[in-house]
Amino acid sequence: MGGPLRLPGAEPRRGHVSDQPKGDTNKWLAQFVKFGLVGASGIIVNMGVAYLMNALNGGAANAREPVLMLPWGNWAIRFSYLVYAVAFVVANTWNYQMNRLWTFKGTQRAWWPGYIRFFGAGIIGALVGFAVKVALTHPHSPLYLPDWFTDSGWRAREFWGQFAGVLLGTPVNFVVNRLVTFRQHATSSVDSG
Repeated sequence: MGGPLRLPGAEPRRGHVSDQPKGDTNKWLAQFVKFGLVGASGIIVNMGVAYLMNALNGGAANAREPVLMLPWGNWAIRFSYLVYAVAFVVANTWNYQMNRLWTFKGTQRAWWPGYIRFFGAGIIGALVGFAVKVALTHPHSPLYLPDWFTDSGWRAREFWGQFAGVLLGTPVNFVVNRLVTFRQHATSSVDSG
């Protein structure tokens, strides 16, 4: 009597979502929650790096200053973009180590190969976030944050653009990391912790 009740002549649906064991869904959900908590700590790290770098550069009002002019047209690599890249690398490293220790505990992959995969997966989410930040902070963008936001203080477009970018890149980052970086040990890690 152990299986599901089926009507006579009804064939089971193979590969359908409802055929997956309920435990798999719970494991994914538990990992997503842990990944989210680690990600929240990573947002704090990311925003801390962004704040520190902007403070050392004279404040968020200077974030749009060019660091390097590009040879074509009026294009430049701006301090804001450098901040996004450095904050991503620092927070990504933090998140990788925390996810190894907790979210996907038990992974057997060596640190550097796993980090390279995690970093590569993170770049996909970071590109989404970077596009959001540029769209919200570039004065000629149709999505430029309105006048309530300023160029300094807690309402600085620089910080809110950074925050929105990180938030929107996080779900992409989870899915790619779950399927690529930690796929081998992702299921068994929830069982052990």
